[in-house]
Amino acid sequence: MTFHVLITDPLSEEGIQPLREAKNIHVVVDTELTPEQLEEKIVGFDALLVRSQTQVTRSLISKAKNLKIIGRAGVGVDNIDLEAATEHGIIVVNAPNGNTNSAAEHTMAMIMALSRNIPQAYLALKNHEWNRKKYVGVELKDKTLGVIGLGRIGSEVAYRAKGQRMNVIAYDPFLTKEKAEKMGIGCGTFEEVIQQADFITVHTPLMKETRHLINADAFAKMKDGVYIVNCARGGIIDEDALYDAIVSGKVAGAALDVFEEEPFHEHRLLELPQVVATPHLGASTVEAQEIVAIDVSRDVIRYLNGEPVKNPVNLPSLPKDVLATIEPYFHLAEKLGAFLIDLVKEVAEEIHIYYSGELYDVEVSPLTRNTVKGILKRHLGSHVNDVNALYLAERRDITVRESKTSSNKGFTNLITVEIKTKSQTRRVSGTLLNGLGPRIVKVDDYSVDVTPKGHMVFIQHIDMPGVIGRMGSILAKHDINIATMQVDRSDVGGSAMMMLTIDRHLDDAALEELKKLQEINDVVAIDL
Repeated sequence: MTFHVLITDPLSEEGIQPLREAKNIHVVVDTELTPEQLEEKIVGFDALLVRSQTQVTRSLISKAKNLKIIGRAGVGVDNIDLEAATEHGIIVVNAPNGNTNSAAEHTMAMIMALSRNIPQAYLALKNHEWNRKKYVGVELKDKTLGVIGLGRIGSEVAYRAKGQRMNVIAYDPFLTKEKAEKMGIGCGTFEEVIQQADFITVHTPLMKETRHLINADAFAKMKDGVYIVNCARGGIIDEDALYDAIVSGKVAGAALDVFEEEPFHEHRLLELPQVVATPHLGASTVEAQEIVAIDVSRDVIRYLNGEPVKNPVNLPSLPKDVLATIEPYFHLAEKLGAFLIDLVKEVAEEIHIYYSGELYDVEVSPLTRNTVKGILKRHLGSHVNDVNALYLAERRDITVRESKTSSNKGFTNLITVEIKTKSQTRRVSGTLLNGLGPRIVKVDDYSVDVTPKGHMVFIQHIDMPGVIGRMGSILAKHDINIATMQVDRSDVGGSAMMMLTIDRHLDDAALEELKKLQEINDVVAIDL
């Protein structure tokens, strides 16, 4: 199968080379599309790769009938409607590490340019003006840098600022005093940081909680003569409030790489001589552009080939050691869900997944999503995936629960999936056997040992002589060969079950004939 990938923003040619070299991927690059043209063109594509220019809106996503993955060659995804992507089962990936060094270096360059009036002095020289007194700057040594947001880039900026012998104090909702001490910096509340800082740099994502985080009220709490730097996201700083703060003298200067609306031809902040600015160049180095494009390209290839991605945005990322532990269970979890839903005759109201053994101490939410995906796909089709499975279950008022126990119940690992309806509860259990792969080991209260793949038949019947023979005769009559058979019973002469694997799908005629046998209570054909 050939997958079609559309690239609508300029990306490093070296970065997209992995896509071009993939045998099952066809790449189309078109960076001149209008929004209307993109909505028409996107219909036939499986993947979309963008930077910050293309706006991936709800309208665009609704037109993308085949779209499976959106790759953002960079960190921020505020140009992508994540909620719409999740609702449509489209995974979004980014490249969170590729531009860390580039963005941190650019931030420090902007701080230095701001403190020493470098752009203004250069322009004066270009205009044949030699005026040393006009462009006297300030030193960074012993000044306090307030870092708002101590993630990857914020942390790198903090380390570099310490190299300039600045005092660093940071605010981040996940920053502990112990971590700050280990980094050799101070920490405080948002208000404490902006009150103490001589320079303030922001490194938070742009979201509802951080939009206009630096506003008129925040400026009022700052030192007189503070310097403001934003190389993160336009919108974190209220630009109107910043303009007023500079004009009033509260803010001595600002260095801006990002703006609320991009691109633009005019901006009143750029009319102020205290402002230095660049056109969103934080990640614009040869090295960074290549790295982020490679990272996203490889994730797109992984996902289209059915492998887990490394940098999902609308799925929680997992440490490598955790992913390595649970990855072998992805197939088993989905197959258990797909198997069980075929046994359920009513609308599922609750899905409960139990994990035991070696799965007790690891993050299992990806397995839960995979299980729910296997359940819902039976009725909702192939658009259900591990991105939107829980969302679709919630929309259908299906409660999903997961539980863990250290008890191994005789198995090194065990996953049990239970579905409750108004009148019944059905369950199936599976495990991974060393060297043998996934196995179904229990259906309801019956013990089995079967590989969850291919064509299967699950039969519930009365335990009495001749049932197996009559069942076999019917299958032989319809030219259906039995590959394996397992039986179990509750007690002699009581309820019993047969689990068959067969060489081809059990057709309707054979199914109905089996159901007519007096001793058989139920027959279910299952294709995994």
